[in-house]
Amino acid sequence: MSIQTNYLNEGTPLLDKEVIIIAQPRTGSSWYASVFLVVNAALGAGLLNFPDAYQQAGGVLIAVLIQAILLVFVVCAIMILAYCSDINKSLTYQDVVASVCGKNAQRLCAFTIMTYCFGTCITFLIIIGDQWEEFFLFSAHDWYCKHSPWYMDRVTTICVSSVLLILPLCFPKRIDFLKYASVIGVIGILYVVGLVTIKYFLPHPEPGPIATRPLHWEDVFLVVPTICFSYQCHVSIIPIYSCMENRSLREFSKTVAVAMFLCVLNYTGTAAFGYLTFGNLITTDILLSYDPDASVIIAVLLIAIKTYTTYPILLFCGRAAFDCLWRDFFKMSPERIEQTEFKHRITVTIIWFVLTLALAVFIPNIGVVIQILGAFAAIFIFIFPGMCVLSAVQKKVRELGHWTTKFQAITAFSCAFIVLGTFIFGLTLSQSIIQDEHGVKGDKSRYTC
Repeated sequence: MSIQTNYLNEGTPLLDKEVIIIAQPRTGSSWYASVFLVVNAALGAGLLNFPDAYQQAGGVLIAVLIQAILLVFVVCAIMILAYCSDINKSLTYQDVVASVCGKNAQRLCAFTIMTYCFGTCITFLIIIGDQWEEFFLFSAHDWYCKHSPWYMDRVTTICVSSVLLILPLCFPKRIDFLKYASVIGVIGILYVVGLVTIKYFLPHPEPGPIATRPLHWEDVFLVVPTICFSYQCHVSIIPIYSCMENRSLREFSKTVAVAMFLCVLNYTGTAAFGYLTFGNLITTDILLSYDPDASVIIAVLLIAIKTYTTYPILLFCGRAAFDCLWRDFFKMSPERIEQTEFKHRITVTIIWFVLTLALAVFIPNIGVVIQILGAFAAIFIFIFPGMCVLSAVQKKVRELGHWTTKFQAITAFSCAFIVLGTFIFGLTLSQSIIQDEHGVKGDKSRYTC
């Protein structure tokens, strides 16, 4: 039990999870099952916006090049976090930051994660309402518009479907429970990718003008926020890694490689074929660009189903961040944490779910607030991983007593991470504020009452 004693001395906020892992035989997900969790966390609503981002950036070639460059940082950040998590066998993103950067950095990270996950959960519920609204407009336009039955009302569809399909998935203690639901979510996304690809090769109306270069050089950065938001799975990465049956960087690298390959294939294929199908006539939601038929209606439903399976992942991460702050604030002992864990988990889950559901129902469009939350993706992908590497190198230098060429190169790399993340955060934030000031809104469906 010497290993367990070391954990007790460290006072890890999620200590009860550490003790369970040591006390029981190691069980968890295989590396290929974990792929579905990573893909489900990364592939989401950003897929629908990617074609329009290609248009804004100045065409397919420019956007793909920027995506390739940013993808290097995205993958490096994932492996950095996994490496740092092995130092103290951390179970959450904020615990990784704590193990390398200290307690104050952990508090800041936990608060940021909690805020980001809470806001994102609200947007997921709003997306669910939007998709059901589109489904009824597509499939039963006259009846829906003329009679407006209560069971087709936006509030009813959000509340009932969320209680039935989301809430039961939010209570488990381990995130790998969601690997089965994630398979369904991934299948839904693959269907949308296949739909966009097939419709490109089928006869379709003449597309609008297709850009081959940006109108202004700074327009190339318009695709950056979409890429960062779409590939942001870093908050979920550490819980997924900690639940692997064989927790090692070698096994996890297989998961990351396959997951990122699938993400790149899906995002790039959808964006390229979707944009080339419509040109500058593309809408911010690619599905709204198509004439409504059975295949499009199925895609709308599958996007809603995908959102049902992603919400619990974000709630899990947000709940873990809240637990970190809660236990730190009340200075809870490991014994007290173990005694209250079940009751606390159920209570926090229900309160979180009810609050996000209420906000999604009564604030159907939270505008620039959610756009600002999207800027947080740069913090999780670039700034915190860069801080972790920088702090780890400084500790090694203090142990050795001198700098080496290797440490200098790693320091420069980590500083590039932090600078780039700060730039992207400021860029995304300023763009969202400018759009709000100019009243830029998303596309509305052509199929309204």
